[in-house]
Amino acid sequence: MRLKPFATLIILLLSCQSLKAQQGFYDLNTIQKIEIYFSQANWDYQLDTAKYGDEDYVMADWVKINGLQFDSVGVKYKGNSSYDSTYLKNPLHIELDAYTDHDYQGYADIKLGNGYSDPSMIREVLSYSILANYMVCPQSNFAQVYINGSYIGLYSNDESIAKRFCTKNFGSSKNTFFKCNPIVIPSPNTKSNLRYINADSSSYFNYYELKSKYGWNDLVSLCDTVTNFPNQLDNILDLDRFLWMLAFNNALVNLDSYTGAFAQNYYLYKDNNKQYNPIVWDLNMCLGGFPFVGSGNSSLAGLTVTNMQQMPIGIHSADNYWPLIKAIINDPGYKRKYVAHLRTIVDEFFANNAYQSLAAQLHSVADTAVLSDPNKFFTYTQFQNGLTTDYQVGSYTVPGINNLMTGRVNYLQSTAEFGYTEPVINNVVSLLIPSVNDTTIEVTARIENADASTVTIAYRFNADKVFVKQPMYDDGVHNDGLANDSIFGASINLDTIQCQYYIYAENSVAGKFSPARAEYEFYTVQVNIATAQAGQVFINEVLASNQNGVFNEFDEREDWLEMYNSTDKLLSLYGLFLSDSAEAPFRFAIPRNTFIQPKGYLTFWADGDSTDNTDLHMPFKISSSGENLFLSDSNGTVLDRIIFGPQRDDISFGRCPDGGAEWLKLPYPSYNNSNCFKVASNGKPTSSALTISPNPANDIITFTSGYDETLPVEIYTGTGQLLYKSNVTRVLEVNTHAWNNGMYMIRMGNIVNRFTIIHPEK
Repeated sequence: MRLKPFATLIILLLSCQSLKAQQGFYDLNTIQKIEIYFSQANWDYQLDTAKYGDEDYVMADWVKINGLQFDSVGVKYKGNSSYDSTYLKNPLHIELDAYTDHDYQGYADIKLGNGYSDPSMIREVLSYSILANYMVCPQSNFAQVYINGSYIGLYSNDESIAKRFCTKNFGSSKNTFFKCNPIVIPSPNTKSNLRYINADSSSYFNYYELKSKYGWNDLVSLCDTVTNFPNQLDNILDLDRFLWMLAFNNALVNLDSYTGAFAQNYYLYKDNNKQYNPIVWDLNMCLGGFPFVGSGNSSLAGLTVTNMQQMPIGIHSADNYWPLIKAIINDPGYKRKYVAHLRTIVDEFFANNAYQSLAAQLHSVADTAVLSDPNKFFTYTQFQNGLTTDYQVGSYTVPGINNLMTGRVNYLQSTAEFGYTEPVINNVVSLLIPSVNDTTIEVTARIENADASTVTIAYRFNADKVFVKQPMYDDGVHNDGLANDSIFGASINLDTIQCQYYIYAENSVAGKFSPARAEYEFYTVQVNIATAQAGQVFINEVLASNQNGVFNEFDEREDWLEMYNSTDKLLSLYGLFLSDSAEAPFRFAIPRNTFIQPKGYLTFWADGDSTDNTDLHMPFKISSSGENLFLSDSNGTVLDRIIFGPQRDDISFGRCPDGGAEWLKLPYPSYNNSNCFKVASNGKPTSSALTISPNPANDIITFTSGYDETLPVEIYTGTGQLLYKSNVTRVLEVNTHAWNNGMYMIRMGNIVNRFTIIHPEK
């Protein structure tokens, strides 16, 4: 929308998006307790058999997570090199909803790593904790696992990359989705490396695993672009996320990845912007735990600890079997951004030894659980010394994490790329400027050691959109002060209430982002919107038994609660609370940046899936037997309340008119729409939207639509039974001779009205 001028604008200035603290099931400071019970005594044999067969689940009688029990749960072994039928501690995949609709804090898919090949026991959790500062990735912490009462050991507990993950992070889950791991035994000639083979999609079947319903042709096109048209990467990739992935792999010597010999262990998801996003997976061998960097299509190219410390920044830059790396390193602009990200990771976690503090914290959390682990792959002493001591694991050496990274930092800081003088960006300031027709954001920054022609501002108005880039100028005519004074300026027309942006500049050898973690972090400037008060927003409609209605973004039918803004102003709901208990009015805190449009609707899902209070999913469900619902402010003052009795399937309870005092049972749940009638652009009821004649009717009734398009029509009896279904373009005649006398309801699109049938002879 185009913002109107505001009499008063309050600027919320330059707050970087901060990493959300992990909570609940993935709290870094809490070890989860997972108990599994099989009634079958040969459960291990059954799990091994399934692993060697079709990798189907074996049904556990129950699984308890932190004391909460779930019956009939799917369990199977997972992993490649980390799995062995002789191990007593194999990696596990638990599917809470494999047979019954279960979830724990919204999570149904649980992945547990067994610490294979990691004397420190913290590589996976530590690595994900670092990566989470730079790109979307799974959450990870520790879990103690028990089977039939016996302690199996300490595991890493890693968030599953599946539909729910994609929906949460990309806003959809039905687009092209691949796991980039070969489905055959990994080897140097089975790389999932995005290399173009030919136009036949079957040629790729052994190297990628399709997770969506379609997508093989998309993958072929992607590989063609990466390999043969590298100058078009920006058009098909979320390139910034790929740069972060490759910078992370290089900095932390993560070689069981795209960067290593097998070019694997990542996912690809094509978002709604038609760009592919990488998702890093399987970090148990990060930080030098896998020494095979690879070369060509046949060599593992194993590295010593010294080799890993001194691995080149541009590794594989001339190798056709890593086409993505080759494309990036050989494009000067891409490479400067890649190196900028690499320097940020090194500066923020390794040059200052911040990773050591995080590693010590994780060691402390895991210590007692490791000590009592009867099936750990390394001794407790090796765990204690895993940060500072190198250990032989099979045919190669796994370095102590501190040993590896001390040498790695020394090497990287000695390279030419790290020695180049970067641009300097500071004094970033933004102002909201109202004018007659719109609102403008003016951004200025002091930028030195940069080529003026390279300075850009990238902005977007919504987190699920692509950043748009435009130049910044130091010419004295873009609100930037004097020409050539190192103050650069740019103006952005604000199309909504918020703008997210970052700045990038480069010179002939180096690039710099501000904030340094862009695009994952950014500056935000926002119009301050008033919080809704009593009498302005209402609980407008409730559906407690959604059996055949709308789906949420996870393709699930859940209970929902609809809010309505009765005013002509955009209102913020942040600072308000929803609850189903008068004794606990603060059960769900409506998240920051939640707004409701003038005369508009906003629906919250009552599905019990709110785990981090960042979306529109409430941590409770609505009882179909009836209950109370409350909207309250931060003082506990009730702004609105609804009391309703038993609800039947797919019959909601709503106000008519919207926001009014009268409540009705609605056999036509009007999710995010008016409960009563079509609303015109001016917010007033449109009487001509649906004309019914005659009303009351006898044998023939005519429905006339005020719209030219074809609309679906449903007619319900007064008790909510669907009686008639059709489509209408302008005029629809229906023979009602056989219908009983009484009140009926018609829904045409989102237009709802009532009519009466009266047969005098009946």
